[in-house]
Amino acid sequence: MEIRKATVSDIGELTLLMDQLGYPTTPEKMKLRFCNIEANSDYNTLVASYDGNVVGMIGLVKGYYYELDGSYVRIVALVVNINYRSKGIGKKLVQEAENWSRKIGASGIGLNSGNRTERINAHEFYKNMGFIEKSIGYAKSLI
Repeated sequence: MEIRKATVSDIGELTLLMDQLGYPTTPEKMKLRFCNIEANSDYNTLVASYDGNVVGMIGLVKGYYYELDGSYVRIVALVVNINYRSKGIGKKLVQEAENWSRKIGASGIGLNSGNRTERINAHEFYKNMGFIEKSIGYAKSLI
């Protein structure tokens, strides 16, 4: 398994992974999103390659605390292809996210995960990786 920075040549696989995460899209839309994200140095997108295929991704963004000094990283997307789960790929992606976070001087890392039945295994995974439940999230559409 290899973890590396995502490139525009990974758009096909990223599109499939977003679909498996529950957010269907097209390669054209995914390419536009990816290019916008990659143009901002506070973002980092990593992919996991297994047997030569991109089978996982993690999207990260650096933020700054209002209530504390310093910065943090949020995991804004994490998915492993359904056919490659339970092989340590998600764990390795999170470890690499933590490494990047430390490298850029972040003092914490966090994420939000939906309260849907299909996310129960993900919640257990996060707990096993040392994350703790700390807040309730809210969202509101503006369109």
